[in-house]
Amino acid sequence: MTPGPGPAPLLIACALGIERFALRGGDFGAAAGPVTVLRTGMGPQAAERAVTRALAESGAPGAAVIATGFCAGLAPGMHPGDLVVAEETRDGAGHTPCTGTAVLAEALTRLARAGPGRAVHTGPLVGSGHVVRGAERARLHATGAIAVDMESAATLRSAVAAGVRPVAAVRVIVDAPEHELVRIGTLRGGISAFRVLRTVLPAFFAWHRSSLLPGGELDGHAAPSDHPGRDVSLRPESDQAS
Repeated sequence: MTPGPGPAPLLIACALGIERFALRGGDFGAAAGPVTVLRTGMGPQAAERAVTRALAESGAPGAAVIATGFCAGLAPGMHPGDLVVAEETRDGAGHTPCTGTAVLAEALTRLARAGPGRAVHTGPLVGSGHVVRGAERARLHATGAIAVDMESAATLRSAVAAGVRPVAAVRVIVDAPEHELVRIGTLRGGISAFRVLRTVLPAFFAWHRSSLLPGGELDGHAAPSDHPGRDVSLRPESDQAS
């Protein structure tokens, strides 16, 4: 696909079909440029492969990337439906600082007040290769992380490895220390998280617009110095999967 003039695109990466379904049910009218919702498949390896391939095929080296979907909360007092905005993502391969945490948190807080969302939490988001429960949840929280999921760290690491770009991670808590997946309230928590995930797109688009402003700075993180300023579609009408 031949690039043309216009804003750089936005790639929204999630792992599950139900997450993609929630996101694609939102309003894309306020998008600042082309948007793709990419279903990567579950796990860090699937996320790495899918994101690396999508960015390589896009012809858009400055595309902004957001990792999103469901997660497990680590801090006491969290509830299904709460939102997590990552300050950085972490896993065994290292950490990736996120861009524009304050912009996202402010936009999501406004949405939460007007819709089904609850609290908005900011802090480190840690990656795991498996579902985390019980004592392991407490151990991860002791490192300073506030939530855990399987794909965000690999998604953002792969994104910045493919070129300097704005990156972020926003997750909706589906279970928490007092609301673990093995408990009877699981279905209710999943429905709550799904409803909240359907509302997040306006905040993502506000973050994307901010990344395109002159100077390209969000929270002190410079946007790509080689920002291409090109309108390149990441196949926005297709449903991609690994």
